[in-house]
Amino acid sequence: MAENDIWTIKAALDWTVGYLERKGDESPRISAQWLLGEACGMRRIDLYTHFDQPLTLEERDVLRGYVTRRGAGEPLQYITGEVAFRHITVKVRSGVLIPRPETEVLVSEGLACLPPAPRPRAADDGEAGVDAASSPVSEVPAEGAILGPEDSLHARALSSAESASPSIGAADQVSPRSGGAGGGEQALLQGGGTAESDRAVQLAGPLVADLCTGSGCIACSIAYEHPLARVVATDIAPEAVALAGENASALGLEGRVQVVACDLGEGIDAELMGCFDLVVSNPPYVPTAVLDDIPREVAAFEPALALDGGTDGLDVFRRLLPFCARALKPGGAFAFELHETCLDEAARLAQAAGFTGVRVVDDLAGRPRVLVARRTL
Repeated sequence: MAENDIWTIKAALDWTVGYLERKGDESPRISAQWLLGEACGMRRIDLYTHFDQPLTLEERDVLRGYVTRRGAGEPLQYITGEVAFRHITVKVRSGVLIPRPETEVLVSEGLACLPPAPRPRAADDGEAGVDAASSPVSEVPAEGAILGPEDSLHARALSSAESASPSIGAADQVSPRSGGAGGGEQALLQGGGTAESDRAVQLAGPLVADLCTGSGCIACSIAYEHPLARVVATDIAPEAVALAGENASALGLEGRVQVVACDLGEGIDAELMGCFDLVVSNPPYVPTAVLDDIPREVAAFEPALALDGGTDGLDVFRRLLPFCARALKPGGAFAFELHETCLDEAARLAQAAGFTGVRVVDDLAGRPRVLVARRTL
């Protein structure tokens, strides 16, 4: 299109589709819709009801930049800066792995391993019901979501239980410090053998570790879909730690998603070992030899640190198993996304390590993708 031409939405869309076709885009029309919609601040469907609307000079400049980047092979999600994932939308940017649909299956399996959130009940005989939405664990602390390992969730859970919502009836009120023996921080998470401390555990909700969190899409989805879940999300890459914290904050989840900069679980508070209900991870799992065959836009733009799983794709997985043995409470579960060629060997290793209920779950395309198992009771 010439500089002096009137760039209507239809003309810009047709030109962008043709340009991306010539550049080898596998889905040029979809890419063009996303880029034009982003440049004009419109939903994709709205483009088709505004075909005759001219683009402003600023919108034209933005679109040119987007199209140039996409024509060079840059992933669409990095250009638009966000991606839909299950029931949330998360920010994405260069240096952090882009969330993919198969990982949504990992979240489903992880949620299925957790005790369900208590359902709200109507007030009866003068006793108010427990409302998960007003649970104290959903409160947002003053500090940001990116924390050091010393800012542990067990302390936050303690203060949450102590400041239980006024809607909780007198029979359900929790005050761990006034409960005598067994009312301390460990009793809150592990249960101290008393009815009061066990109730504190229930109020605090399940504890989850998300290792190699990347954008934080898994941690945020679990916290978003289970209103009592508390998640410790870790990553070794500074770019991922920053982005996961931003996503937790943008979704209003920083009170229940703690982002820690560390290698796997090394920075998680030692006092939390044996307390986790679930360990979930989408670790680097692509066998090194397979990396040569992955699409160019993945190999050229997404971080190799988040992809390369070693010779058989299980280098990181082998490190995750001993962590799970320490971190999970009896009966707690893990769920890991792995390469389709690695699941049989991974299942064998999990069984040899003493985990039970080992099973493999297929992804949305019918390929083996997720390994689930539990620590023995």
